[in-house]
Amino acid sequence: MTVSEKILSRASGQGKTRAGEIVKAEVDVAMMPDLTTILAINAMKEMGFKRVWDVDKVVIVLDHVAPASTLLAATVHRDIREFAREQGLKHLYDVDSGVCHQVLPEKGHVKPGYLVIGADSHTCTHGAFGAFATGVGSTDMGAIIATGKTWLKVPETIRVEVEGKLPEYVAPKDLILYTAGQIGADGATYNALEFSGSTISDMSVSGRMTLCNMAIEMGGKTGIVESDEKTLKFLKGRTEGIIEPVYADEDAKYRSVLNVDADTLEPQIACPHKVDNVKPVGEVSGTRINQAFIGSCTNGRLEDLQVAASILKGRHIHKDVRLLIVPASKEVYLQALDKGIVRSLLEAGAVLSNPSCGACFGGHIGLLAPGEVGITTSNRNFKGRQGSPEALVYLASPAVAAASAVTGLITDPRDLP
Repeated sequence: MTVSEKILSRASGQGKTRAGEIVKAEVDVAMMPDLTTILAINAMKEMGFKRVWDVDKVVIVLDHVAPASTLLAATVHRDIREFAREQGLKHLYDVDSGVCHQVLPEKGHVKPGYLVIGADSHTCTHGAFGAFATGVGSTDMGAIIATGKTWLKVPETIRVEVEGKLPEYVAPKDLILYTAGQIGADGATYNALEFSGSTISDMSVSGRMTLCNMAIEMGGKTGIVESDEKTLKFLKGRTEGIIEPVYADEDAKYRSVLNVDADTLEPQIACPHKVDNVKPVGEVSGTRINQAFIGSCTNGRLEDLQVAASILKGRHIHKDVRLLIVPASKEVYLQALDKGIVRSLLEAGAVLSNPSCGACFGGHIGLLAPGEVGITTSNRNFKGRQGSPEALVYLASPAVAAASAVTGLITDPRDLP
């Protein structure tokens, strides 16, 4: 069996499952961000349930419009806090915490082999820890928080086998953009993407999170990396109890295998308005930008801020460019402060925001005006995603975004003097 088949076999209490089967699975963690929580609560109540099934397994994170920027957002936050108190929920992370997909593993809610369900499409991020993690709509989440169970079809798996060493200034983000370009925006619909190979073994946990985060951008049900010593090191001191890693069988059956040579990979960029409209960055170098954004659940982690700071140190952003930096969590922010990264970014002309999702989805910070061009390390460049439908958004790695902020043009970081 594949990793997905094994996890769903365990979660459904069946000895063996195969791709295409429908299973009723027990959920280990149910996560809701502020944008979808009230909808899920209302759905739960409309089904006739008054209490969540487990106050320790339901996690709420106020992250999308955080702190509240409108009266509506403030009211939603108030109602969520009241629900959490009334239910006795143990895990409500308020507006000081960060992005849900960063907070969840940091606070020990994700383990290898877990079934993690979130009311947010990028819940697939948590597959980086060897879990089966996927997003659902608010009605499904209402049923899940009431019963602790959900119906799932066992997905086929596409194996992405990556060998070699990523060159300088070529990041996991470049790898996943390249993969999206090869597979297409709907090429992995309801499939699991299983990342493996020597490149993945050498990759940090943060890099693996970047890969799994964007599985949904190919239509994927989840992204998965088998757990290893790096996974266990990250989780040490964060979570309690037994950890039971899950590994694919040697004779596991895959829908297809995509082989990628990391040694030859170049910095990549996804051009407007599709995530799979991917080109080597050199093909669009020289395109003028107005704003660069480094952050989100895709690339707001410490190593992302580090590479940006290393490029910006001793330099200053272009006079016509705004550079917005949003750490993925308070933990990341504090680490960046301790290492002097925040100072380097500020001295270079960046604006730092509190950890949140706001700049990624066009919420309440960093919006693009009509006709403006933005380069972002987030995961989507759909029309209107980060402001005006008449703006253009390019997806890139932190290194490409930082280099572009310096020159005012889309720039390969290897070309900086």
